[in-house]
Amino acid sequence: MTKTVQKITLSPSRDIPFNKLVLSQSNVRRVKAGVSIEQLAESIAQRTLLQSLSVRAVVDADGNETGMFEVPAGGRRYRALELLVKQKRMSKTQAVPCVVREGGIAEDDSVAENDERVGLHPLDQFRAFQTLRDLGMSEEDIAARHFVNPAIVKQRLRLASVSPKLHDVYAEDGMTLEQLMAFSVTADHARQEQVWENVRRSGYDEPYQIRRMLTENTVRGSDRRAQFVGLDAYQHAGGGVLRDLFEHDDGGWLQDVVLLDRLVTEKLKAEAETIAAEGWKWISVAVEFSYGHAQGLREIEGKPVDLSPEEQATIDALSAEQAKLESDYQDADELPEDVDQRLGEIESALAAFEDRPMLYDPTEIARAGVFISIDSEGRLLVDRGYVRPEDEAPATDGGQGADASSTEGQEESPSVQRTVIAVAGSALDAEEDDEDAARPLPDRLITELTAHRTLALRDALAENPAIAFQAVLHNFVLTAFYRFASSGSCLEIGLRTPTFPAQAPGLRESVSAKAVETRHEAWRARLPKSENDLWDALTALDGGAQASLFAHCASFAVNAVYEPANRYNQGRLSAHGVRTRLDQADVLARAVALDMVQAGWRPTVDNYLGRVTKPRILEAVREARGESSAQLIDHLKKADMAKEAERLLDGSGWLPEPLRLVDPAAVPVGQEDEAGPLPEFLADEEDQENVGDEDAQQLDAAE
Repeated sequence: MTKTVQKITLSPSRDIPFNKLVLSQSNVRRVKAGVSIEQLAESIAQRTLLQSLSVRAVVDADGNETGMFEVPAGGRRYRALELLVKQKRMSKTQAVPCVVREGGIAEDDSVAENDERVGLHPLDQFRAFQTLRDLGMSEEDIAARHFVNPAIVKQRLRLASVSPKLHDVYAEDGMTLEQLMAFSVTADHARQEQVWENVRRSGYDEPYQIRRMLTENTVRGSDRRAQFVGLDAYQHAGGGVLRDLFEHDDGGWLQDVVLLDRLVTEKLKAEAETIAAEGWKWISVAVEFSYGHAQGLREIEGKPVDLSPEEQATIDALSAEQAKLESDYQDADELPEDVDQRLGEIESALAAFEDRPMLYDPTEIARAGVFISIDSEGRLLVDRGYVRPEDEAPATDGGQGADASSTEGQEESPSVQRTVIAVAGSALDAEEDDEDAARPLPDRLITELTAHRTLALRDALAENPAIAFQAVLHNFVLTAFYRFASSGSCLEIGLRTPTFPAQAPGLRESVSAKAVETRHEAWRARLPKSENDLWDALTALDGGAQASLFAHCASFAVNAVYEPANRYNQGRLSAHGVRTRLDQADVLARAVALDMVQAGWRPTVDNYLGRVTKPRILEAVREARGESSAQLIDHLKKADMAKEAERLLDGSGWLPEPLRLVDPAAVPVGQEDEAGPLPEFLADEEDQENVGDEDAQQLDAAE
């Protein structure tokens, strides 16, 4: 027997005047969520009511209809209509389309209406916004009509512009929304699809990794070159910029690196031509100079341009205002925002007055030069007044009057010479790499790493006057009493400061370099201008100050740099059985407790990981993070492996072998600790008493 299918009868619909409707207590929605009532009312005003209300007749005690209808499903629409009536934008007798329900449970209708409502898939919204844009609506119009911020519309439109193939993957839950956002950083569909294939197979598909792959051949907007040229100038010249609408991108990524470098060179040359008019003999131009680039050159002294009466009056007024504000708010826990801002403006204005142009002797200008570069924040850096040894004025004898007069006459006519402007070339290419074996580290890389170590060792030694004194004394004793050991010390006392044969990446801006420079400038300010007054000035210093200055000067002689084919680097002992220079550097490093991690060194693609073989990279990650971390990257290509290793090693404290301290167990007994107290003639009286007490205690213990 065939079963008859029961037919469904839909509830009837009718138009009911708004004043005949009341909100039902059966509506289950209690918590506000989604579009506000005000926004919904505005949408109804623009588009009319798009969905009917679900209503039930209100009956009296006898079950008779009263002519009123309650709304158990559609309460938010009811409240929006109610708001429009209150605003007199809609009549209270306006007919409202309603579906009249009979039977069942009102609460069940309310739950079902909300449960069965399905919002748009995000991809449908992206495409819908794109359709509205194509139909002529502006981004602001779309934002206003859909009650979102214009920035949200821009983001949705950007997501709509991602490759359709990746849209399909996202629609099938093959990638996350965050991954799709990462792909929107570029409009190149082919590149997007290529990167997706790479990360999909490798499983290395975090959003930040996708962004990095899409921007690997670009320059960040925060780069010193980009800041120096300016984004507007770069774009005006036709350069493209990738922007990330979903995360802070530091100004985006500049795509045309060749164009950027050309603009940087042109702007630096233009600045150099302007400065050349001052009469300098030479100007050296580079984006960044290596650490110690001015070593061996004599720096000429200049005199700051005198302040005008107006400038001095301005400084006095600013200083008085600064003092008053600081006095008025000295007891405040936190400065008001406007006061804090004003104090910042005053400090900037006063600093500008301090950075005044310098006046130089025209005769000195004629033989001196200028370094022009860019600082880390993209500002022009002009360093004037350096004389090369070959440009120094020849010594003249007072008896050679004619020759002296001739020389002086030539020096007084500097304007006849033309300034030579030299632009530094590009950095050396990285050495070829053998990917098949964990071969020994390249000599150049070891040299660069030990250059970092040498600079950090200089800084650490300068902070330890007692050890610095002992190290110098040790050097003197080696020279005087041990015939074959004079070359075994790592202190090249002369005092001669050894140069770095290779410029290690980041060396000039390292923590150690900045600390050494700051200390040097502080001592320079304390010492007299004329060397004729130096002896008396040193005599006036107390023992502690002399010791600190001694340590600072001694630190410049440290040479712990590995140099290929240098006899000082061959083996643990020299041919005569004494320690080599690098071995002595290890002894000194242990004595000052040198820690290259605290000195600011960390492994990066530039300074290590991009310079060694894949087995070396994996070995580093394995040592620092364990085998499981190494397995995460062992399938990657060299470039990607180096980048991910940099992330994995960040904060691990891992160091390559040339930067580690030698195991003290390998040091012969009796040489473990070469540190000691200050000698008596450098210590103050209290220190001398303490040293005496300690010596007495040691004698007592020995007895």
